[in-house]
Order: sequence, then structure tokens, then C-alpha cells
Amino acid sequence: MTPEGRSLPNAGVPASAELLRQVRRVEMRTRRLVNSRFSGEYLSTFKGQGIEFAEVREYLPGDDIRAIDWNVTARLGKPFVKRYIEERELSVLMIADLSGSDRWGTRGKLKSWLLTEVVATLAMSAVRNNDRVGLLVVTDRVERFLPPRKGRRHVLRMIRDLLSFKADHSTTNLTSAMDYARRVLAHRSLVFVFSDFQLGDGWDAFGNAISGLRARHDVVACHLVDPSDRELPDVGMLRTVDPETGEVVFLDTTSPEVRERHAALAARDEGEAQRLFHRVGIDEIRLRTDESFASALISFFRRRERRRR
Repeated sequence: MTPEGRSLPNAGVPASAELLRQVRRVEMRTRRLVNSRFSGEYLSTFKGQGIEFAEVREYLPGDDIRAIDWNVTARLGKPFVKRYIEERELSVLMIADLSGSDRWGTRGKLKSWLLTEVVATLAMSAVRNNDRVGLLVVTDRVERFLPPRKGRRHVLRMIRDLLSFKADHSTTNLTSAMDYARRVLAHRSLVFVFSDFQLGDGWDAFGNAISGLRARHDVVACHLVDPSDRELPDVGMLRTVDPETGEVVFLDTTSPEVRERHAALAARDEGEAQRLFHRVGIDEIRLRTDESFASALISFFRRRERRRR
């Protein structure tokens, strides 16, 4: 439940000029981060999907003897080694859950705005490294799909679509998104899933779906968190509206039992998410509306780099 009036603050599509200003603002903010910090971290963390043969050259002292091409060596009478280069190009898919609970916030910024900034930062880092990036926007169904492509203009289109998005539906069902991604991704890809993962009774179906996606692709869960998800403030009688169903409920926030029940429901979803991600082998990035996302991304990059080494 969310305080009435905060659930859909961006429900309308902005006018063209205002939308362009918003896109430009997101681009300028994320470009500085990409140029100063994230592009190199991204490159070192996410490697290509293999190596390809480049050439055969004469052996030099210090070369790995395992790289010797014995056929060429025997034919020419002196040692030659094979040289390979990394296939750098990746396909990256951003899955953005923009159901009702992700389109509001109480501290600093909306979850949807935080999502847009992080998607823009990761996408700009990807295209700077010549990777392809796509976008899949979902609620309880697939709402919009932009296939992975290269280039800054494509990333600006992604930002524009996220900022102007107006959902046809408000409820959450990430299972369909996982199944759709499995169908459209022909090759092994890097998939970022952005959601607050408030799935209620949908965890079993989602767990099966994301396990299937993880079996073929590198999946990273980007967990959007607002302090009020866990901590209901003591502000008296509060009229709340469920952002996904529209149900209106009056809560007596002075009651410790009410606040504890709210915290317990949030803790249940958090626990389900952590257990699932650990079991399936999915990294989780926790992104809070009341904190800078830069440190969370840097910590994630460095964890991945240490593990890769």
C-alpha cells in the first residue's frame, strides 16, 4: 500500500519539449558517471562471450608454450604460436518492471526514476564498449520491447520510452517477462532485471521462470528499494491506496501491530528474493531511492571482478 496521491505521479505522458528536457537531464547526469567511473568498470567486469582466432606468429620468449601451433612449427622448422582475441561484443537486455509499486517513492526519488537513471548508466557504459543494448518493459505482461542495438541514439530512445511510459496495466507478473526474454534472446546475453520484487504469492512461478532464463544467460537482479517498503511511519490514521489494484485501506499507523505486520510482509518478499537469487546463482544489486546508486554499482562491479579473477 502507498499513501494516496504518490502511486502514479508520472501517470501522464509529458509534453514533447518537457520529455526531451528530461531525456537530456538523464543523459547529462549519467554521461558524467560513465565517463568518470563506470565505462572501465563495466569493461573489466563483463567480458566477451568467447575468443576468436587472429593470427599465427613466431614464438617469442615468454609466450605460453600451450599456444604453440605444432603443425605450422613442423612445417616451417621453428616454433610459431596461435594468437586469439576476445570477442568483446555482448548483447545486454534491461528488463524494467514498471508495475504500480515501482512507480512511486517516498524518499529522494521515485523507484521508476531511479530505474531510469541506472538503466541509462549501464546502457551508456555498454554502448561505449561496443555492446548491443535492448529494453523490455513489463507489468503483468510485456508492454514494450526494443531489441538490442548499438549506439547512443538507441540508448536515448530507451530513456525516452522509460520516461514517457504509461502502463496499460498496474499489477505485477514477472514470469511472463522471463519467458519472453528466453524466446527473443537467440544467443547468451547479459540480462538486468529491475524490480522491487514484491511478488506476493507469485514466487514459485517466478522462480521457475528466472531459473530457466539463468540456465542460458547471465542474469543480474536490480532490487529497487524505498524505506517505506519496510518501515511504515507513525503518523496517525493514514488513507492508503494499493498502486497495483487501486484498493483503498485506512491504516492506524500508531498501532505497533500494524507497523509490524507491514514490516513482516516486506521481510517475507525480501527473504524470498534472497533465497531464490542465492539458489539460482544470480547476483543482486540493492538500489535505494534515498541513496546514490553509484556506490551500489561500483560495489557490484568489484565483487564480480574479484570472483572472475
